[in-house]
Amino acid sequence: MRIHSWLSRYFLTKSSLAPALLQLRPVSPTAELLELVEHAAAALPLPAVAQALFPPDRKGSGKTGEFCALRLADGSVGTAFVLLGDTLARLQQRAPDEFVGKPAPEVARLFAGDDSVERALGLAAINAVTQHVFRRAGYEPDLAADSLGSLQPEPGDRVGMIGFFPPLVERVRAQGLPLTVVELRAELVKEEPGLSVTLDPKRLASCNKIVCTSTVLLNDTLEQILSNCRHAEELALIGPSASCFPDPLFARGVTTLGGYWVLEPAAFMRRAEALEPWGDAGKKSSVQRATYPGMQALLRKPAAAWHSAT
Repeated sequence: MRIHSWLSRYFLTKSSLAPALLQLRPVSPTAELLELVEHAAAALPLPAVAQALFPPDRKGSGKTGEFCALRLADGSVGTAFVLLGDTLARLQQRAPDEFVGKPAPEVARLFAGDDSVERALGLAAINAVTQHVFRRAGYEPDLAADSLGSLQPEPGDRVGMIGFFPPLVERVRAQGLPLTVVELRAELVKEEPGLSVTLDPKRLASCNKIVCTSTVLLNDTLEQILSNCRHAEELALIGPSASCFPDPLFARGVTTLGGYWVLEPAAFMRRAEALEPWGDAGKKSSVQRATYPGMQALLRKPAAAWHSAT
């Protein structure tokens, strides 16, 4: 199967061949994530979609109303950001029930398209399948230390950020570290001592630690961004949408995947539908490239017992 060829490339990224390998890589992260879903479906039975949640018009604060969610029949949940462009408005025109009972891989394949609604639904399905595979193998990501996805800025670091996150900006600046933020919104561009907000991702080349929003998975800018992060010692991709299989992302230089791990599916779906804070229904999670066993190893593990209200 094709999966073996790119998994081999993943293990080679830790060798001296990595730079040349990355330049020759012909397969997109989207295609590789979908290959992993198909590989999981071939190796074990995957539960169907049991519930789809499309948020109503957003209100309140925090993450309320920012994400769609899919719950599989075993309780595994995947989310995806829906506030890009008109994604939420068009998603609200769809009927959640049309996805109930569908095989998870079928919904995941929507991620291969260009439509933002279908990409969000497809990524949510991929994230749900990932949680199913992880739980079946008894693998649980670490609790993320903070919103930086376990990345720890230190004196002497030059920090880069893709996406403007005011609380994170304040924290890095409080440490007196130079910060470069890459944004899509021209109105946010500014230059001041210790802080550069720019539209030019090439400015990331001088940063050794970088935090990136997971929306790059949805707007298909991941490869463009990563091409400007090759000198980074640490690169964290963060946000609930980044709860997918880490393998193809680690192969491209990401060192930490900071996603979201749903602990109580029923409570999570209920709170998300009511636009309430998610609270203890889940937690921020962190998967480290250095310690992640790899999907192949997880699929070889016998099924672990997991019980939760669905």
